[in-house]
Amino acid sequence: MNLFQVLVSGGWIMIPIFLGSIVVIAIGMSRFSKLRRELKGLNTFVDRWKSAPAGTDSSSYKASAKMGPSISNDMAYVFDGDKPSHTAAVEAIESAGRQHVYNLEVGLGTLATLSAAIPLLGFLGTVTGMIKAFMQIQKLGGNVNANVLAGGIWEALVTTAAGLTVGIVALVIHNYLAEQVRTSARLIEQTGEITVKILGSPDED
Repeated sequence: MNLFQVLVSGGWIMIPIFLGSIVVIAIGMSRFSKLRRELKGLNTFVDRWKSAPAGTDSSSYKASAKMGPSISNDMAYVFDGDKPSHTAAVEAIESAGRQHVYNLEVGLGTLATLSAAIPLLGFLGTVTGMIKAFMQIQKLGGNVNANVLAGGIWEALVTTAAGLTVGIVALVIHNYLAEQVRTSARLIEQTGEITVKILGSPDED
């Protein structure tokens, strides 16, 4: 019996488990790629500007921001057109940072849900499989040998094994991506601080 036959023996509950595994892999791959690019851009941008003195020419900063990560470009908009008040500019920078972190967190909620729900689906499959096995035993009046009983039990346990496997993978991916988001959030905060420094103090409005 090959792996495919073993999985199929788990019954219909294997379908949502399989679909869930596809979603986990798809989200993991797409968010990993996105966060990797984001972190690289943020690290490069912050390293270049974190030691910049206050009062640095905003035009140089804007040019660098437009070639940097998208959040630096969004924050640099405070230098475009009519210069807003210092308070309004800081609020705009903070708002852009919060929105960007929110965008980076897309998909993490789904991963967290799947990491909890898929193992429960596996347990559900095992419970329903055991119920069917014992119903069959009752139907046969208890006249079953050990091989028949063992076969029914291991088929029921297939869903638990599959659910736990997918759930563990989903949890690992979720925690890794969540840590990447936290690292990005710290760099975004530093980007905001740099932007405010380049913007100047309220007295310079």
